[in-house]
Order: sequence, then structure tokens, then C-alpha cells
Amino acid sequence: MRRVPQPDDSARIFEAQRPRLLRLAYRMLGSFSEAEDVVQDAWLRWQRADVAVETPAAFLSRIVTRLCLDVIKSARVRRETYVGEWLPDPLLDSAEEEPADDLTLTLMMALERLSPLERAAFLLHDVFGVALNEVATTLDRDAGAVRQLAVRARKHVHDARPRFPVEQQEADRIAEAFFAASRSGDTAVLKSLLADNVVLQSDGGGRVMAFRNPIVGIDRMLRLFTGLHRKFGDQGMVMLRPVWIDGLPGYVSAERGEILQTTALEIENGRITSIYVVRNPDKLKHVALALAAEAPAGQPH
Repeated sequence: MRRVPQPDDSARIFEAQRPRLLRLAYRMLGSFSEAEDVVQDAWLRWQRADVAVETPAAFLSRIVTRLCLDVIKSARVRRETYVGEWLPDPLLDSAEEEPADDLTLTLMMALERLSPLERAAFLLHDVFGVALNEVATTLDRDAGAVRQLAVRARKHVHDARPRFPVEQQEADRIAEAFFAASRSGDTAVLKSLLADNVVLQSDGGGRVMAFRNPIVGIDRMLRLFTGLHRKFGDQGMVMLRPVWIDGLPGYVSAERGEILQTTALEIENGRITSIYVVRNPDKLKHVALALAAEAPAGQPH
């Protein structure tokens, strides 16, 4: 079957769709590099399509979703040998723009516990507003089965949503206070900020030092930060920029001026319940580029 030429303005159409496609792929995979590869592959497949594409947006969403489902299969195999905890690549939220969706890092972690089809059904229908019959076509399932997939996924995500969202100003204050107290080893302040059942997860991917298992409970957390301060003093960590990471307050910092990391905080009832630390340099390339782009001219990056 011969290839059907796509519209002359296909590049313009694709570029208009690219942000949405990247967001869909990132939400499916939790990885920027894999999302970019998937979206590029979708472009190539559109150019090679042997049928006329009447609705590029729907066609590209369908292709991206199916490619993501394939990637997830191999990604789950790779994660069986992943060193330590796995966390999604940190998505730095823009202060100038409204969030494109209301999925936070905490909810991204909840999505990780879903089956690939449940994840796809929920994202397409509930987050990206794709009609149920189109989701069914994309997933090659009947509409009733897709509806059940979305219902199960919706329950998991609902259970993971914070019951009492924190105001941005208060969240920023807590994040700043946490950084200062953890850097100085001030256990009194830390105790006032942390929930009793606080959990810390750190992702180094075997590339840099990180905790292989979650740190659970306020007592263990206080001992951890006391030990870090005793070992490194006040020079152990430098804040580079306060940020919001996938809907959670946090910051980008550098350990002894070398190792970059992001820290995101989940806060409920004025206390930090979860701490997500990403240190794997493979997951922070886009963060390093963003910081370099913001640096004043002539200032070393």
C-alpha cells in the first residue's frame, strides 16, 4: 500500500500538538526523555501513514498512547533491576502559567500502582478529556471495559488526593523552613514541621548516593538530619531556587556545590507527610538546563 502524503502544513499542525502530546507521554511514563522519544516517533509514524489522517490530534494521541503502553512494558522490566527507589522525573511548574492539569507528584505515584490500561484510560478520559468511544478505539477495548478501567483508576487517584490542600503561601513558608532546618540540623524546628508518619523517598538510580529504601517515621527522620548535619555541617546543601514540582512545593539544591537534586514536599494539616528527593543526574538534565538558562550573562552555570 502506498504512503498517503500528509498535509503540507503537517509540521505546523504537529508543533501545535507537541506540548499536549509531551504532557500525555510524560504522565504515562514519568520520564521526560522517554516522552520526547515517543512524541518524535509519533511524528515519524504520521509522516509514514498509508491512510489520510482527517483528525491529526486524535490520531497523534492514539499513536502516543499505544507507544507509551509498549514503553511501559519494557520500563517495568528495567525497574525490577533499578537501584533503589524509582521516582518520576521532576516537572518544574511555571509560576507564570496555570497548571495544565491537577495531577501532582503524589498522584503520579498513585498512577504507578495502576495497570497500564487503567492508567491510559484515566489519563485520556479524565485528564485529557478524550471521549470514551475514542479511548476504547485507542486501547482496542469496548466502551464498557474502558469505563470500568477508568472507574477503578479514578478510585485509586481519589484516595491519593490530599483532603486538605495547603495554600501556596503557607506551602512556600513550610518548604523554606524545612530546607533551613534540615541544613542546620535544627531538630526542634524539624519536629514542628514533620508529621509523625512522614516518609522520605530518594532516587539516585545507582548513579549517586541515595537511600535505597524509604525512611519512615519522624524519629528516624530526625536522626537522619542530625547525622547529615554532623557529617557535613551547614555547607552540606545550598538552595539554588525555590520551585513547585508537579504541584508540590519544594526546591532545587546542590550538595556541596556538586550534586544537583530536587526536593518536593507533600503537606497536610500544616505538616510534611512525604518528601520526594530526585538525585539521579539522568532525571535532572532538564532541570540543569533550566537553571543555566536563568543564570545572568557571564555568570558560570
